[in-house]
Amino acid sequence: MAEIELSSRPSTLEVYGRAALSALPVVGASGDSLPDDTLLLRGLRVDPDNLAEYTKVCGLRFGDTLPLTYPFMLTFPLVMKLMVSKDFPFAAVGSVHAENVIEQLRPISLSEPLDVRVHAENMREHRKGLLVDLVSVVNVGRETVWRQTSTFLHQQRTSLSGQPKTEPEPEEIPPVPTSTLRVDQKIIDRYAAISGDRNPIHVSTLGAKAFGFSKPIAHGMWSAAAALRAVEGRIPGKVTYSVRFGKPVLLPATVNLYAQRELEGWALALRHRKKLYPHLTATLR
Repeated sequence: MAEIELSSRPSTLEVYGRAALSALPVVGASGDSLPDDTLLLRGLRVDPDNLAEYTKVCGLRFGDTLPLTYPFMLTFPLVMKLMVSKDFPFAAVGSVHAENVIEQLRPISLSEPLDVRVHAENMREHRKGLLVDLVSVVNVGRETVWRQTSTFLHQQRTSLSGQPKTEPEPEEIPPVPTSTLRVDQKIIDRYAAISGDRNPIHVSTLGAKAFGFSKPIAHGMWSAAAALRAVEGRIPGKVTYSVRFGKPVLLPATVNLYAQRELEGWALALRHRKKLYPHLTATLR
């Protein structure tokens, strides 16, 4: 596996330009293997203004340590750069962020210089298409402090496509939500500007309709961050946050937020206010 060191963070505008190009049928990437490269960026410094805006738009507290989900913002340009490379087996635009697992090994100080590495692994078939894991690792010197596995789904036919859908276990939904979350296009436009994630499905009605959504949808990682406001101040320094994304949140929306204390941590969920289907289910362990 080759390690490619970058001199600066990739421009997300440039990356999305390449992503749109790779989505065209003539140019689109295709293949049955993943790039061998690991992208590396050393000495990354957190911009306090960006962090302050992030905490504000996600409803979190601004402090001396990074929110559990914030390093996603730092790794995202590298993830996108890898996904638009010519060796990547499918187009980044239109891919679905299906699951996300964050392992924080200790709190990260706002002032620490961070080394970021990103690689792709574990391509496998799914009933709905191909799944790929994008793995991001954040180090302070030689110490790994944060690790993330983002699982993306590219919808296509596979050898598993004909398999029947497994029925989910019946869920016990609390009768009363912990709170509600309101999200609209203005909030998501702010998040897109802060994060650099300007995927058309989030910021454009035409872009959303091009990928089968009736309206723009909230970023999954905005939802994952916003859900943490229910347990803020009670998250240990060493923790694993496992998120599964359900039906997208169509904008504007008010959703129910649930937080239940469990033996090993917390169970979180964002659900549709009336129909109660999940937009997001998660555990903090």
